Amino acid sequence: MDINDFDYDLPEELIAQDPIEDRSSSRLLLLDKKTGKTQDKIFRDIIDELNPGDCLVINNTKVIPARLMGVKEDTGAHIEVLLLKREQDDVWEVLVKPGKKAKPGTIITFGDGRLKAEVLEVVEDGNRKIRFSYQGIFEEILDELGQMPLPPYITHQLKDKNRYQTVYAKYEGSAAAPTAGLHFTKDLLKKIEEKGVVIASVTLHVGLGTFRPVKVENVLEHHMHSEFYRIEPEEAEKINAAKKAGKRVIAVGTTSCRTLESASTEDGILKAQSGWTDIFIYPGYHFKMVDALITNFHLPKSTLVMLVSALAGREHILAAYKGAVEKKYRFFSFGDAMFIH
Repeated sequence: MDINDFDYDLPEELIAQDPIEDRSSSRLLLLDKKTGKTQDKIFRDIIDELNPGDCLVINNTKVIPARLMGVKEDTGAHIEVLLLKREQDDVWEVLVKPGKKAKPGTIITFGDGRLKAEVLEVVEDGNRKIRFSYQGIFEEILDELGQMPLPPYITHQLKDKNRYQTVYAKYEGSAAAPTAGLHFTKDLLKKIEEKGVVIASVTLHVGLGTFRPVKVENVLEHHMHSEFYRIEPEEAEKINAAKKAGKRVIAVGTTSCRTLESASTEDGILKAQSGWTDIFIYPGYHFKMVDALITNFHLPKSTLVMLVSALAGREHILAAYKGAVEKKYRFFSFGDAMFIH
């Protein structure tokens, strides 16, 4: 399977740089995965596409303001630190730029010394392990000093941190937002529930590997990053009940989709569990749990384009993307949405 099979042309001006004012007034492209037929809607119309008894599965992870701007204590040189994964208490795996200035033993200070970090070691991919020291509560200091780690293709400054957070974000741990969920408002979710749609939650902490480009020609040689997920027993029960009743399980975002598929048995039963997943979904994959997917438009040649191609077929996806470009849909994290059903 060649990486170039998942390429498409995207004019740069269609990459959304800012969220629109009303979350639910993004555009929505409906794609029939069997026929490839598309329809243009507004996101709040999603309620018309959901049926009583369907189970809508959201990812309730919360993005942490993981980008910290600091200086080397000895030289005053500027250093950027991006929190990737909490190893234990105050020890984190991080991405450091520029890396050559962050040798083991280096001390980095943030916010005039309110927060300090010592580089402990260099690990896989050139990342660092660091230990923070501070007075007070780490999360409060991080909230004050940290910035939202926006994707590399977004160059505008985010005015309101909450706009890179879903309205149902609950458990802190993500370095990137589960962006399909950004289109929902509390009011829209209430109306969906009132219609008789079951809403279930899973947690998957999104890593920055989600933006990592595929660098191999043969897709099957790509190594996926690992992400932590958790499914509570009562949520698994809701999802399994919908499946057993012959109703649709609709994942909100590729992160919910990957969580569900990681924790499902071959005969379509979801297990309540937690762990790490590096599941790689590409054409030819047999979906065990997910029937439909609400998602944004993804980067050319990305693992996420491969995932949606596995669900709807590569030809259908590329044709839908071509149409979306022609109709000037907004792409990527702050862009418009697609419902593959």
